[in-house]
Amino acid sequence: MNKKLILSIGLSIFITGCATAPEKSEDIIVKNDYPTRDRVEYVFNCIAKHGGLNGSKAYINQYACGCKIDKIAEKLTFEEYEGARTFAYLKKTPGENGGVFRDPQQSKDLRTLLKEADAFAESQCFVM
Repeated sequence: MNKKLILSIGLSIFITGCATAPEKSEDIIVKNDYPTRDRVEYVFNCIAKHGGLNGSKAYINQYACGCKIDKIAEKLTFEEYEGARTFAYLKKTPGENGGVFRDPQQSKDLRTLLKEADAFAESQCFVM
């Protein structure tokens, strides 16, 4: 097969790979409440973290990173994910200003939930 056909097939699998039809209509709200933009951002960051789009692992990592955000979405609501991500990013702010994001119990709890969800996703998805 030529590379363009393989890439085209791979991209279509990546886009639909983890999508499954829910058994109940309520499942759509619970399992699919992350905005597409945030899912795509997570996948691109994950791919970049694991070697980028160049190289032999690119296809595998695209699928695996998509799988990871789906698994995280199973464990955290979008509000929890967004809060944890915000606290994790802003806790690096130096000095007293960063303490607002590092020290509150809510920050610690949400960051712990995100770490646990990420560990679960890592165990379920094959990221190289």
